[in-house]
Amino acid sequence: QVQLVESGGGWVQAGGSLRLSCAASGRTFSNYAMGWFRQAPGKEREFVASVTSSGGRTYYADSVKGRFAISRDGAKNTVFLQMNSLKPEDTAVYTCAAGPYASSLGNLYNGWGQGTQVTVSS
Repeated sequence: QVQLVESGGGWVQAGGSLRLSCAASGRTFSNYAMGWFRQAPGKEREFVASVTSSGGRTYYADSVKGRFAISRDGAKNTVFLQMNSLKPEDTAVYTCAAGPYASSLGNLYNGWGQGTQVTVSS
């Protein structure tokens, strides 16, 4: 099973930017589609973005489209989430996931990281 470790979370003012990283190990990174999900206090986990195993296609939640960008670097076994124009409602724990499909459904992923906190102040 693939192991995933996120980094790059933190505190930022509204309108600012953060770049999250998710480093993978344990299995062939290129075999996996990768996704980012987030969960705010008192809310259910929600899909943010995903990328296919080849990196050729990306998908986004409507709430982040045009502001966030997902990418992957095969040489570094890492997937990134560039977050721009951040809003207070983006505050959540962000978690990366690995699976066979670049799906918006969390239950189709079989490897999860521990999450990293992102806090956006107004």
